[in-house]
Amino acid sequence: MQDFAPDSPLAAALPSPNHGDRGEQVPRAIVLHYTGMATGAAALERLRDPAAQVSAHYVVEEDGRIFQLVPEARRAWHAGKSFWAGETDMNSTSIGIEIVNGGHDFGSPPYPDVQIAAVIALCRDIARRHAIPARRILAHSDIAPGRKADPGELFPWAQLAAAGIGHYVTPHRLGGDPPLTLGAEGEEVANLQRDLAAYGYGVVISGRYDAETETAVAAFQRHFRPARVDGKADLSTLYTLRDLLA
Repeated sequence: MQDFAPDSPLAAALPSPNHGDRGEQVPRAIVLHYTGMATGAAALERLRDPAAQVSAHYVVEEDGRIFQLVPEARRAWHAGKSFWAGETDMNSTSIGIEIVNGGHDFGSPPYPDVQIAAVIALCRDIARRHAIPARRILAHSDIAPGRKADPGELFPWAQLAAAGIGHYVTPHRLGGDPPLTLGAEGEEVANLQRDLAAYGYGVVISGRYDAETETAVAAFQRHFRPARVDGKADLSTLYTLRDLLA
């Protein structure tokens, strides 16, 4: 594994061999993940194992330490099959940050304050150097709905937004209104699909509430309306999405 100088002054280099050429692409997004493993040490071992063929640019430990595994100029292998705002190869156009957390498979533990402070500082540094707008600081679940759920509905996006990181609005309160659900059809469904697509999610505007729409709605809820993640488009979901687009 070849040594390199960290791009961020906040990080220490811990090289991984798992990366490739970005080609002519440059970073235009930051994608946040959780590691989904029992310990940070286990995650670092996997992200640096050539046989695993996975990596990220950065890993943020629970105690706030930051390691850089892949130079930002290189293409880390963190996003997998993905889509956002017309882009189908997010590995080539993003910087991936793995946040040490067991995630759903390990009881969804809370993210320590010191860790979140480090994530905020790192995102601020990366976004400034690459002119990445707030709206393109994304969850892995945003770009791979249905396939990935990280960094999870307990990730404190509102806390990041209060520090100027990411795009966020206060979610509308849950109500008892009948939601749009799987199988619904009509212009109301088409308008929802248009709004999801306008924000960046990969949905086809068909006017039918299909499985693709349901998974996109669940991904949206997980990031922006986490009080209830069910893939059903109630008024709270619709109004929160429209506020984000406004």
